[in-house]
Order: sequence, then C-alpha cells, then structure tokens
Amino acid sequence: MLIPTSQNAAVLFLDLQEEIVKNSRTVSLERLRRSAGALAKLAALHDLPRFLSAVPPGGDFLDVVLSPLAGDQPRLRTQTTAFSDAGLVEALRASGRKVLVLAGVASEIVVQRTALDALAAGYEVQVAVDACGGIDPRTEDAAWRRIGLAGGATTSVTTFAAELTGDFTTERGGATLAIVYETIGG
Repeated sequence: MLIPTSQNAAVLFLDLQEEIVKNSRTVSLERLRRSAGALAKLAALHDLPRFLSAVPPGGDFLDVVLSPLAGDQPRLRTQTTAFSDAGLVEALRASGRKVLVLAGVASEIVVQRTALDALAAGYEVQVAVDACGGIDPRTEDAAWRRIGLAGGATTSVTTFAAELTGDFTTERGGATLAIVYETIGG
C-alpha cells in the first residue's frame, strides 16, 4: 500500500450535505464537521486534487468543506457511487493520482460503493473514518470490513496528515500540525 503524498494522493468528498450529514449515527455532527473541514484544509494546503460529489436532494454542501477549497463546487449525481459520474472519473484519471482518500456520509452507501468502484478501477483507497458518518455502528463496521477485504484501508484525518507531511518542522508541516490540532479541539 502506498503512503499518501502530495504527489500521489487525491481527496473525494461524498454527500457532505446539510440534509444528509445530520443522519450520521456513528460520529457526532460536530466531530464530522471538524474532521471533514480539516481534510478540506489539508487538501488545499498540500494542493491536492479534490473532488466533491453530491446528490440533488441532500441540501447545501458543508461550508467547512467548501470554504478552504477556493470555490470548488460539488458535481451532482443520482447514483449511489461517485464513479457513476464519467466526468469525475475522467478528471480523477487525468490527475494521475493513485491514492484516493474518501470522506462522506453514509459510510454504508456512497462511501462503500465508491470505494469498491475505485478499487475495481485500480486506485488505492483509504477511507478517513473520522470524516465519515454511518447509519449504524454494525452496518458501518460491515462496510469497513467489505472495503478492507476488497483491498482498501481505513485511516483517519490525523494519520493522513502525518503521512502526507512527513516532517512537522517545515513551514507546511507546522501548518499541517495546526490543522491536526483542530481535529482534536472541542
């Protein structure tokens, strides 16, 4: 498994929309917002390709994700996988990145299905579990196991930040560490 770097990683935010995230039962809305927002800040700081995928009835995308991403807008889809969006798949392919970090709600639906499709397409998939929300702890755990059996991995925003940065003593490393501290703030 590849360690994510600024040269090989991309981030995909899935259905982090006001009407959907409030249904998370496996992570609090406050924690989900904090972690997803930190992941967006990391993507911006490290200039990673990032993609936002949304469903039309889900409401507005979380501002904590949109704000750091300098005007990125969600791509709308109607299927349970972001890989049903041919334009998104082509943009991801064109980025040349092979490590795909996922965040979203619901873990058992769009996160799992997108992870499985990305793995089938040859990407290395890492799911930032603290930036995901599920319907139920048991069904979310089943999704994590299914992704793992297919070759994907679970991670956290903190682990992703540490792997992405490598050295916290640099200017970018210090900025990364500050973002990590936000994820543990209260």
